[in-house]
Amino acid sequence: MSDMDLGFPEQCEPGWLTNRYFPSKVGGKPAWLELDLLPSKEEMFCDECKTPKTFLCQIYAPFGDEHNFHRTIFVFVCRTATCQKANTASNLMVLRSQLAKKNKFYSEIPPDEDADVLPAIMPNKKLCIVCGCLGQLQCSRCKNANYCAAEHQRAHWPHHKTICSAANVTENEVNKINAIAFPKLLFPEYEITIEPCDENNRVDLDKDDEAKEKEQMAEYEKLAAEGKTGALNNVPDGELEKYAGGTSTGMDDKYFRKFKKTMWKQEAQILRYKRNGEPLWISNPEKTIAAHLVIPNCELCGGPRQFEFQIMPQMLYIFNNEAIDWGVLAVYTCVNSCKIPEDIGYVKEYIIKQDVVDDKK
Repeated sequence: MSDMDLGFPEQCEPGWLTNRYFPSKVGGKPAWLELDLLPSKEEMFCDECKTPKTFLCQIYAPFGDEHNFHRTIFVFVCRTATCQKANTASNLMVLRSQLAKKNKFYSEIPPDEDADVLPAIMPNKKLCIVCGCLGQLQCSRCKNANYCAAEHQRAHWPHHKTICSAANVTENEVNKINAIAFPKLLFPEYEITIEPCDENNRVDLDKDDEAKEKEQMAEYEKLAAEGKTGALNNVPDGELEKYAGGTSTGMDDKYFRKFKKTMWKQEAQILRYKRNGEPLWISNPEKTIAAHLVIPNCELCGGPRQFEFQIMPQMLYIFNNEAIDWGVLAVYTCVNSCKIPEDIGYVKEYIIKQDVVDDKK
């Protein structure tokens, strides 16, 4: 990846989003990288509500050294409404997985993307039919379906019962039933296409710009106090945004204006990637998430973590789910992407959730 890269959602044939092709993607089921040591049930369940977390996205971002030839960062979120807390990432989890070029799962020769799509490479362990995580529960009748939790088994039962213990069920019928999507449990699936950031998309607010916008805000507030806001009725919508600064929500103007102006150039971006860079905060981090800005060191090697990428609020638009919300999600990973022990497949990294909240309340 280049100095700064942006990610955009793009519809894609699901077959191209499996682990065989090392995708970056949103939603659906995780395309697991390491296949022998998947995250445990305890890791995949929310600490507070005890329900399964939902796969949010994964980013394929190899480092290029011997043990990071393949490297993927996975993000999961609990969708329970009561687990969404402002400026707290307790409902989120980030996992890192990596492999050497020579490994027991994938060929050293990349698949031919001009040929027909190939099936996913499956782990030896059973996966939940609904979410694709470890499935330790088994249908007691047919023994042919696995689930991670009773909630997912109940959701799948209306479909599974049509083939459960039935005679002469074809493989195609089974595959069709098992491929049914569950929008209330999973997010819609999109590929994340990565493009270098246009230099013109980088915005710095100079003092003149800041002073001008403060002057415009003061003008609007004066007109509003005099009951003359009708004078602004002929101002284009884009211009009106200048009058809708952070002051009305209690947010810091400078951060929010910079965020809006940066996003305005390429509004569809759902991801910003810049290893060892700085997040584009949506409001003043010292006022909203100061307690989280001391990034803990890597639990494996003890080394520091660095910013790697952030997930933008535009990702929420493709979910159409009112239960979850965020301003930005900033992911920090081990600066060395240290080697993972052979008895561990996935290690946790650090994530900060910054929300748009009214700090005047």
